[in-house]
Amino acid sequence: MNINKKERLVLASGNAHKIKEIGDMLPEFEVVGYKDLGFNFEIEENGKTFYENALIKAKTVSETLNLPALVDDSGICVDALDGEPGIYSARYAGDGIDEHNNELLLSKMQGVENRKAKFVCCMVFYKTNGEIITATGETHGKIMDSCQGENGFGYDPLFMSDDLGKCLGLASFEEKNTISHRFRAIKALKEKLK
Repeated sequence: MNINKKERLVLASGNAHKIKEIGDMLPEFEVVGYKDLGFNFEIEENGKTFYENALIKAKTVSETLNLPALVDDSGICVDALDGEPGIYSARYAGDGIDEHNNELLLSKMQGVENRKAKFVCCMVFYKTNGEIITATGETHGKIMDSCQGENGFGYDPLFMSDDLGKCLGLASFEEKNTISHRFRAIKALKEKLK
């Protein structure tokens, strides 16, 4: 595959924030969400790791639409909680609502001294011939005592970035995209696709 040629790339995600973020990071491609192409059923993510869940989604979407598919499975891993919420980050509180996930994480972190955490992103690029290319990215920081800022999504308002020295909820879109776990995974993936 020639990454310099503009072609359609299906992103196996229904998250509009994620589709825009990845589209901005991959201007070489026309990045489209899988639901925009008529893929209307949910994919059961029953893997035990970010990689397993990403592979399940990428393979299903690619084989269903007969197009190359890219998927990321990502989340936040908190040291003091033995890596929670991890692969359950998006549905930690059970309903998939960011504010509820943040409230649950804050409640579990009350009185906890070790606030180290990292965002992890595992990218899987699944080609129509079954070839799989993977890359992982991480960004490190700590969980704050309360939400700050209106920028980003998910756990961004709770995450103090080591790289930026500020909360991702206060970081601009451009700042976040230079240090995020997703940016680092995409950068590594682009190197492998060259």
